[in-house]
Amino acid sequence: MAASGARSGRSGTPPRRGSGGAKPRPAAGKASSGKASSGKASSGKASSGKGSGARASGDRGATRKNSPGSGSTPTARTPAPTGPFRLGAIEGATPGKWIDVWKERMPGIPLELVPLEISDQRRAVTEASVDAALVRLPIDRTGLQAITLYEETPVVVCAADAHLTAADELTVADLAGEVLFVPQNPPVTVVVDGAVPPTFDAPATVAEAIAIAATGVGVVIVPMSLARLHHRKDTAYRPLIDGPLSPVALVWPDGETPPLVDTFIGIVRGRTANSSR
Repeated sequence: MAASGARSGRSGTPPRRGSGGAKPRPAAGKASSGKASSGKASSGKASSGKGSGARASGDRGATRKNSPGSGSTPTARTPAPTGPFRLGAIEGATPGKWIDVWKERMPGIPLELVPLEISDQRRAVTEASVDAALVRLPIDRTGLQAITLYEETPVVVCAADAHLTAADELTVADLAGEVLFVPQNPPVTVVVDGAVPPTFDAPATVAEAIAIAATGVGVVIVPMSLARLHHRKDTAYRPLIDGPLSPVALVWPDGETPPLVDTFIGIVRGRTANSSR
């Protein structure tokens, strides 16, 4: 019987599950660790995915909200000035070098030079006939801004053969006893003690006054630029070394300075194209 039982045990079938046989199980620590790790990793990925999606969606929404095509109002831009820039200039002013710089710096905007009479120099600016003007001082500066640019030496204009031409320079005292006349709207005013008043009406312009001086009936005092401008072979002029200087200024209307005027101000002040105010 013992021998028979032993043979039966070796050749018999394995015990069925649930019949008291031991069920193989994986180690508790490894199974738990694996599930927990897998669960955490899965949870972390899901959380990360949701958070990233929310942020990405929010960023895209913000971009769409601020994009020009979504109904937002673009920032308004001031249109660039097209010109022309109208520069008034009294007789004798010398803006040539500044005009040359303007042409180099502002090739697409023309500069129009508008001749002015002294009698009209202020009105041309205040009534906007010009954008800015080179004027001769003094001038009523009410409602105007001004920059003095340079000062001219006064000269005495007389006949070419007058005795005053014997000197290279003259003083106010040298004119005592001379017939001194001035044009209407004189470019410079000089008080000469002992001068003789003329017996004729004041000439209308500087050119007419110099023509009268050529006849030898008297002398006229003008800024040097005007004596050169209206020079005649039958006249001569001498510097009046103690006479008042004649300033020339750039003026423009008071208030906010327009861009083209500001550009010309920079040119006369010597600013470069890339410098700021």
